[in-house]
Amino acid sequence: MVMNTRLFGEVTIDDNKMLHFPGGIVGFPDLQDFALIHDAEQGEGGGIHWMQSVQEPNFAMPVIDPLRVKPDYDPIVEDELLSTLGEIQPNDVLVLVTITVPSDLTKMTVNLKAPFIINVATRKACQVIVEDYEIKFPVYDILQKMKKEGE
Repeated sequence: MVMNTRLFGEVTIDDNKMLHFPGGIVGFPDLQDFALIHDAEQGEGGGIHWMQSVQEPNFAMPVIDPLRVKPDYDPIVEDELLSTLGEIQPNDVLVLVTITVPSDLTKMTVNLKAPFIINVATRKACQVIVEDYEIKFPVYDILQKMKKEGE
């Protein structure tokens, strides 16, 4: 699929990079289809990725694996909240959280309270709200340390 985006211009997205959110995402219930875009230099295993809306070319969110910034992240998610994703095998789960990047980069945070849960086998996803985690978890120093260490 070829998409025109505000941030990346015209991009070609492989079907295996497409994600479907049957219920949309928090605050944007009509946005149900997203492409997961990786920094070409960092590859799929790199730090920050982008979830680009297929329906709205101007809407893209930076996301990251929460374990990269909080290694003990282990939210409890009720099975019924994941029912729209199909049967999930442990190796087929990808969890991402949004990154907020304000003008003062030192105030960069991730939202650990509302992760995206993705079944990579079906490419279906949902966003859930979990207890005991912060909406604004500071990550600037963590990311700087990772950058210095070459991760």
